[in-house]
Amino acid sequence: MTTSTLDTLFDPASVAVVGASDNPEKWGYWLATGALSGRARRAVHLVNRRGGQLEGEPFLPDLAAVPTAPEHVVVAVPPRQVRSVVAEGITAGARCFTVITSGGAGAAEERALAELATSNGARLLGPNCMGVVDTTSQLRLSWGDFPRGGLGLVSQSGNLALEIGRHLARAGEGFSRFVSLGNQRDIDAADALASLIAHEPTRAIAAYVEDFRDGRRLAGVLAAAHAAGKPVLLLSVGRSAASGRAAASHTGALVSPHATVAAVCRDAGALLLDSAGELVDTAVYLMAAGIRRARTPGRRVAVIGDSGGQGALAADVCTAHGLDVPPLSADTVAAVSGHLPPGAGAANPVDLAGAGEADLANYARVAGGLLHGGDADAVVLTGYFGDYATANPAQSDTECAVAHALADASVAAGRPLVVHTMARDTPALTVLRERGVPVYERIEQAATALAGAARLAGTAPCLPDPQSTSPAAYALEDGGYERVRDLLASYGLAFPVAEFVTDADAAVEAAHRTGYPLVLKAMGLAHKTEAGGVALGIADEAALRTAFARMREATGVRRYAVEAMVAPPYARELIVGVRRDASFGPVVMVGAGGVTAELHADTALALAPLTPARARALLLELRHAPLLTGWRGAPPVHLEAAAAAVCAVARAAADHPELADLEVNPLLVHPGGAIALDAHGVPAR
Repeated sequence: MTTSTLDTLFDPASVAVVGASDNPEKWGYWLATGALSGRARRAVHLVNRRGGQLEGEPFLPDLAAVPTAPEHVVVAVPPRQVRSVVAEGITAGARCFTVITSGGAGAAEERALAELATSNGARLLGPNCMGVVDTTSQLRLSWGDFPRGGLGLVSQSGNLALEIGRHLARAGEGFSRFVSLGNQRDIDAADALASLIAHEPTRAIAAYVEDFRDGRRLAGVLAAAHAAGKPVLLLSVGRSAASGRAAASHTGALVSPHATVAAVCRDAGALLLDSAGELVDTAVYLMAAGIRRARTPGRRVAVIGDSGGQGALAADVCTAHGLDVPPLSADTVAAVSGHLPPGAGAANPVDLAGAGEADLANYARVAGGLLHGGDADAVVLTGYFGDYATANPAQSDTECAVAHALADASVAAGRPLVVHTMARDTPALTVLRERGVPVYERIEQAATALAGAARLAGTAPCLPDPQSTSPAAYALEDGGYERVRDLLASYGLAFPVAEFVTDADAAVEAAHRTGYPLVLKAMGLAHKTEAGGVALGIADEAALRTAFARMREATGVRRYAVEAMVAPPYARELIVGVRRDASFGPVVMVGAGGVTAELHADTALALAPLTPARARALLLELRHAPLLTGWRGAPPVHLEAAAAAVCAVARAAADHPELADLEVNPLLVHPGGAIALDAHGVPAR
């Protein structure tokens, strides 16, 4: 997908709206009036077989009556007529279709509609979408208000786009482009997002995606956006969704769709957010002209407050968002103290204590001292600034001049200044916004934006190498321990010595070779411990025969493993699992293992396969990572061996799509290496 292939979507030479109407209660009216708003740039044709006109433009009976080939056709007719309109458009020479209504009675009909368009060299947006807007090319083929600005938005929800637009307008910002994806039968999220990377007027990119389709391709686009300096701010759903196959493995319970999306965003350099408000707050910060090219954002924040209370609350909110409000150096304290009343707080937060009211220029002087001091990566000004002229209009020019001085200080220092104010839409705030200083009505908005920018600055795309090995053939239909063990051993994963038997006498014979103490396991069970299918520390033949009889009675299984007991000192239990996601393919999970894996739910995810370095980093992301690196005098585990074991499981799963889940639990890691004590697979359906 290249940007040029979507030129007719965003900036066609001509547009035809089929289903145009002069009735403001109909979609066809808003699509037609929107199209007509771009008449200065392109030819616009309105089609309605009943005739009529709108704004002096006559309704033509069909596309055949359009005098020149319409590059972009908007289809707003009943579903039963959609296919015939697309066919008519292809005959007329159309290169792009935006289908507002659904494309037929079901998915098959919609796929056939897309095939009709693409097989004839055209592209199709939708069906069942809200349209497309490009404020930079005067294209408005949608309903609703889309203020002009620098945010490119790709969304599967039209109403969410309108909400984002309202938030942007209140912040003095707007859209460069908006693409409503609809059912994504041809143009999908990856296509639309890729088009925004090279679109110069787009200064930030946002997306709301529910159906990720080809998730790996989309992840590549997210990484490309990050590399181009336009990381994607993403909204999605599914935080509470549980897998339908959770009972088949611990992995199924621990790898949710939302956790997978979060892992992909982290590894692709995108930022996953929770709400439209958070998205807009962060986007406004990223789009601010004066800070987009500033030095890499960090987490250290200096706070200036009009009062001690506002400054202290701002410091608490910033800290709650993961930011650091550090003490100031003696030099910085000295630089700002000269502009404050005696006894005013000059640590961090800085309390102006009336210095602003005494002389508005003190706002810029103190902010400048903090911006240039080097103790913080960003400065937050919180409180009353921006509202002085509301109570006293005579202060308007002075307040605007100070606003310019604040922006100058930010640019000169190369560090961002963020303003939280109790005012709204005053001349001084307009100056700040025009000069690239983000302005927020609530302090938590400012903290969200700074924290989001810091998170983005701390990410670097690390998506997996798609190269695959040549897998050996294994009969893995049952996903049982014996077969999965053989598979994983072929990828270099270590297991204890074991033999597989069907009766007690054979178990005793095997024990002579494996040695005591040993472990007896019942085969074919997903959760052996809960079912009574594991006996540990068997010391002799009598204990083995007793355990065998009890286990057979409890489980009724026919095949058992007699396995050497492994208990190295200072060992820790991990779980390593891979789940095959419908959109993203194999997703590897590492976490605290054993029978309490789901209880701890301490996991980290990434797309499989992994490099050893990425696997090691994944292990160190765990909350209980200090137990792996040495805790209270215990020696660290062999992290390189642990990472190699994770890589082996991830590669095996990537190479064997016949397995929906592949799991090792526990993986015993210790100072001398790593060894798998159990493994399980779930065949794909």
